[in-house]
Amino acid sequence: TDPEDFAEFILWSVKASATAELIYDFILLFDDYKDIDKDIAESIYAGIMTDTGSFRFPSTTKKTHQIIAELIEIGADNGKVHRLIYDDNSINRLRFLGYALSEKLVVSEEFRTAYFTISEAEQARFQTETGDTEGVVNYALSMNGIVFAALIKERDGIVKLSFRSKGDFKVNEFSKDNFEGGGHQNAAGGRCDLTLQETKDKFIALLPKYKEQLDDCHKKLNA
Repeated sequence: TDPEDFAEFILWSVKASATAELIYDFILLFDDYKDIDKDIAESIYAGIMTDTGSFRFPSTTKKTHQIIAELIEIGADNGKVHRLIYDDNSINRLRFLGYALSEKLVVSEEFRTAYFTISEAEQARFQTETGDTEGVVNYALSMNGIVFAALIKERDGIVKLSFRSKGDFKVNEFSKDNFEGGGHQNAAGGRCDLTLQETKDKFIALLPKYKEQLDDCHKKLNA
């Protein structure tokens, strides 16, 4: 969505691969490249890596890789960043992931869609921490034949949604039109003031409206 006009400086682009990419651009605008040390470089690297799905989303561009190369040249340890984010799971997170995949994953082949609905009680059961649900939606998207994936979860009394897609299906527009959100073409988020069940029902009810788009996207991906 378009940014609100409240700041002294505004820098935004729907073509940017990640917020961290814009942060890097912002630093360069002020000619502060020399102030980017190893810690800052690794933080920006982490932001770009996670927002691009480890550089596999279509939002990843030549510029993205050039920035990554510059960050590594500054001193960012890409192996360390990857290890700390993806290879540092707690046993509770792994058990939660196993539960989500075995008990909560719903697949709708008709609409090329897969999704999870996770309650606050289920998160408490596995003692999940902030960030433990990150990436779960990508498992749904990784399935053969799936174009659209969603994670619908309760957190602090609010229902939040994460969307991922393949190809030309624009989840940022889906989220903006239906769930007060936005983001990138293939990765977006939103929220809903309804209950978890009502939000799930709303999401399911919307799918027939997008069936033609989802089918067309699937055909293009498999052409």
